[in-house]
Amino acid sequence: MPQDIDPISQLPDDAQLLKQQLRASACEVRRLQLMVEKLKLQLARRVRAQFGVSSERFDLQTSFIEPVALEHVPLGKPAKPAANAGSVDKSLPAHLPREQHEIRPATTAAHHDAAGQPCGCTACGGRLRSIGTDVSEYLEYVPARFKVIRTVRPKLACTKCEAIFQASAPSRPITRGLAGPALLAHVTVSKYCDHSPLHRQSRIYAREGVQIDPSTMAGWIEQAHNLFDPLVAALGRHVLQGTKVHADDTPVKVLAPGEGKTRTGRLWVYVRDDRAAGDTAAPAVWFRYSADRKGEHPQRHLRDFRGILQADAYGGWNALYDSGRVVEAACWAHARRPWWDLYEQHRDDTGLAAQALRHIQGLYAVEADIRGSPPQVRRQQRQARAVPLLDALHRWLQGVLTQVSTKSELAKAARYSLARWKALTRYVEDGRIEIDNSAAERALRGVALGRGNYLFMGSNAGGERAASMYSLIETAKLNGLDPEGYLREVLRRIADHPVHRIDELLPWNIASEHAASSPWRAAA
Repeated sequence: MPQDIDPISQLPDDAQLLKQQLRASACEVRRLQLMVEKLKLQLARRVRAQFGVSSERFDLQTSFIEPVALEHVPLGKPAKPAANAGSVDKSLPAHLPREQHEIRPATTAAHHDAAGQPCGCTACGGRLRSIGTDVSEYLEYVPARFKVIRTVRPKLACTKCEAIFQASAPSRPITRGLAGPALLAHVTVSKYCDHSPLHRQSRIYAREGVQIDPSTMAGWIEQAHNLFDPLVAALGRHVLQGTKVHADDTPVKVLAPGEGKTRTGRLWVYVRDDRAAGDTAAPAVWFRYSADRKGEHPQRHLRDFRGILQADAYGGWNALYDSGRVVEAACWAHARRPWWDLYEQHRDDTGLAAQALRHIQGLYAVEADIRGSPPQVRRQQRQARAVPLLDALHRWLQGVLTQVSTKSELAKAARYSLARWKALTRYVEDGRIEIDNSAAERALRGVALGRGNYLFMGSNAGGERAASMYSLIETAKLNGLDPEGYLREVLRRIADHPVHRIDELLPWNIASEHAASSPWRAAA
């Protein structure tokens, strides 16, 4: 066996050469350290995306931030009480129907009360009198059930002139279709809101003795989509009439016909929701589908829009900004996310990532206090309270770049914010702008949940149908409506509704018609 070579003996005797070799070795060690850190971060992100919680909650601890940057940061608000806390109202909803069951004690027929019920004492034969009642309630579930609506239209003939009279047949959402408005609404909401694929719904209905093939339900959804098309177009016009739109996109798998595999399509979302700035306009969500992520798609969707676009750093938006009619507003949630990933990896409360999170949390604390205020008030408060925090953060980010390697993830996170600083800080100059793009991200949550259940869409046409259904369902939810109740009402009316009055069927107009009807309101 050959003897192991001693690495020390291989070092040069010349001091200058030894220094050069040590420098080279140190550089190689540093390069490998950076590679390990990068790979560990990528692994942590992947594990968190697949198995971790989505919350990025970070508790504010002021001891690690400069005092000058925190002098206007308010104290944290108390956390929401737990579901089993004594202060939470656990009474059953008042709008539910009550079915009363009275359980009387055993009595004899020796005496009867005013209502004619026996009230004789079983112990001594005396007369029993009421001294009070104990009332308790529990929640019960009545299973959903199918029913058949049979429409009978008698024909009447005049015995004198022999004229024949018969009432017109009521219209249906699908001409000569077997599905009524309520069933169509239920199938649609089960798929796109409750994330139950059609084949799963088919098995559920079969347990009730009703056989409905998934392909039949797919045909129903396609025809409902055709009915909804002018309504979704009206929804899109309302979204683009606002002065600010939140935009984002998410990937969806689409079956590639004849290839035996899937490709990646995109669902684009555009949200108008200015309630945080005290605006009374109805909030709305408009989804669009495309087969890829080329920038031409959002440019086509927003070709008639003029105003503020709040979005992420996707390069496809740049042509809109360059046109001069769209103003860029960046998202602090995206700027915060790489710092959160770094903090999650090490959980070091004194590290640079934790310090960055505390800086940004100070900005969000200001927003919590002014939410719902008019734009001019929001601008005044931001100028007075958020601008000093931003100035301190900007100096801190520049300092980070002098402390860490330019190839490190810390430097990358700092450069992300510094490169977009003007767009990130535009919100302090305009009270209409939000600090982040959370409105669009919230609208995409339903898509993310559904994506894990139906796995892929059958075609590009299926993606377009999904965009229409998500638009109506998410807008109904934003306006406090039960999506199924809303779609049921629309399907009941839309076939006979004049197309030039289609705006009457938008969720907020339906909500105003049924303002006093509790079933139209979604659960809080």
